[in-house]
Amino acid sequence: MLTFWNTNQGLQTIDKWEPKCWVQVTCPSQEDCDFLENKLHVPDYFLPDIADTEERARYDIDDGWILIILRIPYAKETNSRTPFTTIPLGIILKGDVCITVCNFETSMMIDFVSYQQKRGIGFTDSVDLTFRLFLSSAVWYLKRLKQISTLIERAKQNLDHKVSNTDLINFSRLQDSLTYFTTSIRGNETLLSKLKFKLPIDELDADLIEDVNIEMSQARETSVIYSNILDSTMDTYANVINNNMSNVMKMMTSWSIILMIPTLVSSYFGMNLINGMESWAGGFPLALMISAVLIVIFWWYFKRKSLF
Repeated sequence: MLTFWNTNQGLQTIDKWEPKCWVQVTCPSQEDCDFLENKLHVPDYFLPDIADTEERARYDIDDGWILIILRIPYAKETNSRTPFTTIPLGIILKGDVCITVCNFETSMMIDFVSYQQKRGIGFTDSVDLTFRLFLSSAVWYLKRLKQISTLIERAKQNLDHKVSNTDLINFSRLQDSLTYFTTSIRGNETLLSKLKFKLPIDELDADLIEDVNIEMSQARETSVIYSNILDSTMDTYANVINNNMSNVMKMMTSWSIILMIPTLVSSYFGMNLINGMESWAGGFPLALMISAVLIVIFWWYFKRKSLF
């Protein structure tokens, strides 16, 4: 879907492309790609690079065209194996052409447009738009990290009541999301440090870049902290499971020894040997009494040694 935005006085949609307008492309169709390549003469390999979900954060310059690929957070479906991941957002610049391309419809871009419309100021140029997208991505990383923190606390509460495989698997999936976040944020930081020397930057852009650096640094540190918390939590519950298993094995071993005592006594008195109790009426009660006394002694000993 193509959307043309006039960025002079706030964001206002226009019907067709004009010089210095912002062309927002979301989930591009073949018709949209043809327009970008034939009408605006965007290099044909830019769009496949942006469509690659594994594409790293980077920039590329070709005959005056600048391609910037920014990794942004993306919330997947609730039944997905990984609830949060990152996807590429392409920014294409050349002269009076400013294009953003994303192959997914994201909350970040919807919020970005809404926020800029509320500001009512617009963008000074395409460089200002680029760095504001960097700032928005850092802010949205922090928002998603707060959601991950909520999911972690919820899973921990469930595990406090009952250790289940489902919650442990959810921990693992959240760990995957944090790994994606940390890697992408670091890539965005490296990309930002390089763009400072490649794009024409004025004083306002320099202040904006400083804000972006602060937000990205906070997002990176937060993701690392949450990742460490998850590692520690998973190790803790793994130790709890092992400890519970050890306690169960100790208890089962103790009961096996206790239940072996009547078998041992009955085997001894049931041997085909003369022991003086064959014709005695109290022989069987005596065997039962000996078994009961031995069971009580062993039970008291195991209890004292905390084997129950």
